[in-house]
Amino acid sequence: MTVQGNLTYVRQEVERACRRVNRSIDEITLVAVTKTVGIEKTNKVLQAGLVHLGENRNEGLLQKYEYFGNKATWHFIGSLQSRKVKEIVNEIDYLHSLDRLSLAKEIQKRAMKPIRCFVQIKTSEEESKQGLNIEETVEFICSLQQFDKIEVVGLMTMAPYTDDEMQIRSCFQMLRKLQKQVQDLNLSHAPCTELSMGMSNDYTIAIEEGATFIRLGTILVGKE
Repeated sequence: MTVQGNLTYVRQEVERACRRVNRSIDEITLVAVTKTVGIEKTNKVLQAGLVHLGENRNEGLLQKYEYFGNKATWHFIGSLQSRKVKEIVNEIDYLHSLDRLSLAKEIQKRAMKPIRCFVQIKTSEEESKQGLNIEETVEFICSLQQFDKIEVVGLMTMAPYTDDEMQIRSCFQMLRKLQKQVQDLNLSHAPCTELSMGMSNDYTIAIEEGATFIRLGTILVGKE
């Protein structure tokens, strides 16, 4: 199926999920994860009307940024090494993986404009999952007040890849509860209005549990 065909299907699924929980489709930002495809397929994504693009490696992001520039809104969705911040920080619009103070310090040092950041939270027991533990989150976000180049727009998590819907739902519910705790602090540097959660296998569940940003790769852009 074409990117346009995939997008039509995904939008129908998003709309159904929104209806089930009385939400508007306008609340959902769809990030097309283009990390596995090249320039030609990425161009088809943009032609389909999707401007939010997600990359998880510096090299891929820089290659596409050089080609497309400001035609896209750039999301870095992978783990970012502190020593590599300087390579991409002024090309991205969103970072979905802020999880440590050393990374925040490097962003503060290198960024020429405030970066919209999602703090990455570990909501499952999987060893492969990265992010802050839930009990560390509030203290960490409060500590970011000293950095004027960081705006905490929300929280991000990845649920385990499983057929157990309740386990997936539980992860998303934990993130939403934590988001509410941060919002209630009324921190000017951390409005925390957004939830980045949900990928190709679980995005409809994520929407039902409050996601505002969903990150879709294969189901949307396919493979090269």
